[in-house]
Amino acid sequence: MASSTDCIRKKIHLRAPRARVWKALADATEFGTWFGMKLEGGFIPGQSVHGRITHPGYEHIRLEVKVERMEPESLFSYRWHPYPMDPKKDYSKEPMTLVEFHLQAVEDGTLLQVVESGFDQLPPERRDEAFRMNDGGWTSQMARIERHVAS
Repeated sequence: MASSTDCIRKKIHLRAPRARVWKALADATEFGTWFGMKLEGGFIPGQSVHGRITHPGYEHIRLEVKVERMEPESLFSYRWHPYPMDPKKDYSKEPMTLVEFHLQAVEDGTLLQVVESGFDQLPPERRDEAFRMNDGGWTSQMARIERHVAS
């Protein structure tokens, strides 16, 4: 069982069909639109795609998303380096966290659960801030995907 500092969990009931939510997650261009990043390529299991954050003030942040699994309309997962804020720091030697998007058809739409785990493996000096910032980040990302799939 993951500790309370190792895992972030967020759930949202989206008033959109599961196929629509899946497209918003699995299509790298569309994912980038609501998430706020520009990716250089598509999502393919076992491969990495690189990109940068597009939120104002964060454009200097480059990131790598290593796709783990894509089970259509059910599960999309990837690994990344959480909260890579310092452009002078090489995060490539650090462990990556695992982000999982679980989709479930429910009455009037889709239940989307996001789970990010692996924070306890991060270097102690980064662990608490990365967890805190990503916890808040996922809260706002849930609102962003909700607006996106409703439009």
